[in-house]
Amino acid sequence: MTVIPNFDAEDTDRKFVIICSKGNLDMAYPALVLANAALGEGIETHLFFTFWGFDMIIDSRMDNLQFSPAGNTALHFPIKESSLRIPQAVMPLPGMTSLATKMIKDQLEELDIPGVREFLDQIVAAGGHLWACQMSADMNKVDMDDLYEGVEDIINASDFMELTDGAQLLFI
Repeated sequence: MTVIPNFDAEDTDRKFVIICSKGNLDMAYPALVLANAALGEGIETHLFFTFWGFDMIIDSRMDNLQFSPAGNTALHFPIKESSLRIPQAVMPLPGMTSLATKMIKDQLEELDIPGVREFLDQIVAAGGHLWACQMSADMNKVDMDDLYEGVEDIINASDFMELTDGAQLLFI
């Protein structure tokens, strides 16, 4: 069954699901921003963390997500109307990931965008639901005690599918 949202409806029973499969800094923020926006529109929102996306909710890792510029051909200097690109040959050099991560974090701070933990706090406070993938928990050898406190439970994929039946789905 195809679900087509009706944007004219005042009352909605829409569900929005984001599957977070990557734990890079630049992959975490699209999910967090979209989840926050959906909640602001009154849409029931669920985030399911799996594979490397688990880094976003493992308490000891979530504050230190990195951005790797290696292989990112779209990376450019944050200068208005600049087409100056950083040569790809430089990206794998030692220290480039740290430098690129600092650059991204500085830009986020400049725009007053919260860190990952604070963003998750806002999402949970607004009624968002955070779920951890059982298989990924097993692979990472973690349990609920290792996860961010806002994670509701560790569930398997079948249970998650049942829980989010009829939802719009986004895989990041």
